[in-house]
Amino acid sequence: MADGNECYIVSGTWGIGGTGNNGAADLLAGGKLTVPAALWKVIVVLPVGNNDLQRMNAQTRVIAVWMPNTNAVGDDKWSNYRVSVDEIEQRTGYDLLSNVPASVQNAIEAGADRTVIQYMYLLPVM
Repeated sequence: MADGNECYIVSGTWGIGGTGNNGAADLLAGGKLTVPAALWKVIVVLPVGNNDLQRMNAQTRVIAVWMPNTNAVGDDKWSNYRVSVDEIEQRTGYDLLSNVPASVQNAIEAGADRTVIQYMYLLPVM
């Protein structure tokens, strides 16, 4: 078994209308492409292993983000957009993580991840 974690990622879009370098837009490519109003992502983090559903518990780390589709998002840290899975479900109407036992699902979907993420930069040895 390898060290580290594995991630399950679910993502999608919501609504119509974003703002980019050319201003606000609802459609592109002659009406063939809808511009979403927001983008969302849910990441479930588990230590590498087997029987993932059985290993999930109320302490399983879940990271969820909701980002408006504007250029201003790039000026902020992604962590400013963390929300709960429940908020994404409320906005989209989806029932995410529905295969997880209900008691665990209720616990891990309720809160927004607030883990402080430290970055490490490796410099070449000279």
